[in-house]
Amino acid sequence: MISVTRRVFCAAPAILKGLSRSKPNLLLLMADQHRGDCFGADGNAAAHTPVLDRLAADGIRFRHAYSSTPTCTPARSALLTGCSPWGHGMLGYGRVADSYPVELPAEIRKLGYQTLGIGKMHWSHQRNLHGFHRTILDESGRVESPGFISDYRAWFATEAPNLNPDATGVGFNDYTGVPFKLPERLHPTRWTADVATRFIDGYAGADPFFLKVSFARPHSPYDPPQRWWDFFANRELPKPRVAPWAEKYATRNSSRADIWHGRLSDEETRLARTGYYGSVSFVDEQVGRIVESLEKRKILDETLIVYISDHGDMTGDHNLWRKSYAYEPSARIPMIVRGPGAPRGKVEIAPAEIRDVLPTFVEAAGGAVPKVVEGQNLLRLKRDWIDLEHDICYDASNHWNALTDGRSKYIFHAQTGREQFFDLEKDPMELNDLAGSSPETTRWRARMVAHLAARGEQWIRGGELVTRPQRQLYSPNYPKPQLPALR
Repeated sequence: MISVTRRVFCAAPAILKGLSRSKPNLLLLMADQHRGDCFGADGNAAAHTPVLDRLAADGIRFRHAYSSTPTCTPARSALLTGCSPWGHGMLGYGRVADSYPVELPAEIRKLGYQTLGIGKMHWSHQRNLHGFHRTILDESGRVESPGFISDYRAWFATEAPNLNPDATGVGFNDYTGVPFKLPERLHPTRWTADVATRFIDGYAGADPFFLKVSFARPHSPYDPPQRWWDFFANRELPKPRVAPWAEKYATRNSSRADIWHGRLSDEETRLARTGYYGSVSFVDEQVGRIVESLEKRKILDETLIVYISDHGDMTGDHNLWRKSYAYEPSARIPMIVRGPGAPRGKVEIAPAEIRDVLPTFVEAAGGAVPKVVEGQNLLRLKRDWIDLEHDICYDASNHWNALTDGRSKYIFHAQTGREQFFDLEKDPMELNDLAGSSPETTRWRARMVAHLAARGEQWIRGGELVTRPQRQLYSPNYPKPQLPALR
């Protein structure tokens, strides 16, 4: 099962000879909905992620990495622009704009790179390149542009014309965990890695490349191949942790499988987590194949690799499911940097965020970071705290702003003004809400007031935080025209 993993890192740590150039190749590996504690290097003994663990050991692991707006599209706007939610304009789950003043693929392309995006982009319109020379797409069955069919679906129709790519019958936001019902070679995770390895194996360009490989899993459906399902079926997995403050979420909000809150039976939760952990391991294995292709070309150590996710997944913690919450399982993500300029074996504790990828890659490619960019180079990260927020999602009560340095977290719930404060060092699972007892709440509240003050009286009035029962999906910085929220 993991023979590929064992072969991946056999090279010596010295720079390898191959397609040697003055600039490094850039490889962005992105998984969808991979929570920050679900890999071995983060201390999770149940997770099986030997490839990611080795990348972390050979580079920098960011212990406090976050997705500032932890749903798919605003996170991808942060990646595109290098900006905060207010800066790029998406305060919740809306549509990625048609274009931005600064876009990561376009910036790297201007610096002389061949650029390719593979997998899930989640852009509108869906064939928008945002500066890539080309994209080869897996959009999980979404059809948001007239006549669109993703490249994965087109390939599937040719490879298996009598089969259904959705044969598992599980929706793309369901909690249900099941094994993939088709031959493994047809799984979108495998297809994404196949396309990436073929690109690397055959690349003969004179220019360095920027390759983005974006897996649509472990985002639900939690449908790993049977062998990975079996691997976790009898393995001890962490059980959901539920704080006293989260008892109000125990009742299911719907009888459907795409709930956002509800306490499930032990068996239902076990199946969901079996599928989730199996999906993470399958992504890890396919990342191993990609890294092995770099090694075979003798360009592994002249390629700057960044691994991130767009957000996490609650998987039942605090009786919550899916994402969009300020809590660690939703907002914290894995982040690893390996390659030229990244010291081996470092664990960075300064808070990092998705916006930091753009300046990291632009500077590695020899460019100057545009002034509008708010992120920092991950190789020179200096930040005391990071801002998090999400406009109304699922329900008017899920509407919040937060600040964290990875050791403490302050949350302001915009509908009612309720506050939460957590000591993440002593309480990493956020079981004990200290907002009513810790004097630190006052200090962090003042920090939030200062952070939001420039947004105007809708946010801060008389030096106080203002409740906001109404939604504001886009900030004034969102490129016009402003489009309605996705359903």
